Amino acid sequence: MKKSVLVTGGAGFIGSHTAVELIEAGYDVVIADNLSNSEAAAVEGVRKITGTNVPLEVADCCDREAMDALFRKYAFDSVIHFAASKAVGESVEKPLLYYRNNILSLVNILELMLKHGVKNIVFSSSCTVYGEPDKLPVTERTPRKKANSPYGNTKQIAEDILKDTTIAHPDALRVIALRYFNPIGAHPSALIGELPKGVPGNLVPYITQTAASLRECLSIFGGDYDTPDGSAIRDYIDVTDLAKAHVAAMSRMREGKSRSVYEIFNIGTGKGLSVLELVDKFERATGVKVPHKIVGRRAGDIEKIWADTSYANRELGWKAEKTTEETLASAWAWEKRLRSIE
Repeated sequence: MKKSVLVTGGAGFIGSHTAVELIEAGYDVVIADNLSNSEAAAVEGVRKITGTNVPLEVADCCDREAMDALFRKYAFDSVIHFAASKAVGESVEKPLLYYRNNILSLVNILELMLKHGVKNIVFSSSCTVYGEPDKLPVTERTPRKKANSPYGNTKQIAEDILKDTTIAHPDALRVIALRYFNPIGAHPSALIGELPKGVPGNLVPYITQTAASLRECLSIFGGDYDTPDGSAIRDYIDVTDLAKAHVAAMSRMREGKSRSVYEIFNIGTGKGLSVLELVDKFERATGVKVPHKIVGRRAGDIEKIWADTSYANRELGWKAEKTTEETLASAWAWEKRLRSIE
């Protein structure tokens, strides 16, 4: 059987790392990306790591005709759908951009999968679907509460669209939605990593850019949360560990091991770390000081969340393996390579 996967948003942070893991697991990968928040250089990094001339198709998933042409050009077996706008803060400021981009892109992909007989999709969901949970850690059975941001709401809506579509087309579609926690780090080769355009919206690129003196000071949003040190708590997972979960999910569907046509898995480490703890771990792992200050809370942020990953560990045969220190060291190695720092 052919193993040809369309990776939408494959030039992005998680997409590029997943492309590497897929290729190394024997899949043929085609990357589609509109490069709105990513760089073609990431695909060059994937090619160098894997020794494979993986195709990059510059296309927008919101452009149905362009995507239809891709489905006709390549005989895809499966799709991994990353393409989406992803910054919580920006989504509060620009909700319509997020609703248009994140929802329309998914609807187009699903319509084209049904049209072209492509059965398997792994969807890039998020722990933001849980909102502000009442009990921690969250399991896959934890009720979804109102999302704290338009970004989180697009992920909730997307999950509902996927579920409803599998109900309507149970013989034509298999879905696994992976609810990620907070991906950080970079590939051990330092050839690919997180490369935000402009001011980073995520914590670790801001830490590494501050450590590299590109930024004067790291602003930590909120020092008055109900947590041991007052800063927000998250479950930080290594991006290569996360990428491997996509390969495990893809294998599960292709080998007919899914328990139902629509499945959900939490992908995290199972441990919560505060922002201040993460900064401290970065300084210990690298020996580099990060100037930082506490500022006001950021709209849309959740106070604390971490995963119960036992279901994914058991069903997917997957678990997070990298230590936080290893992951932060990889992020710093990537930043140093980008900036030519010795």
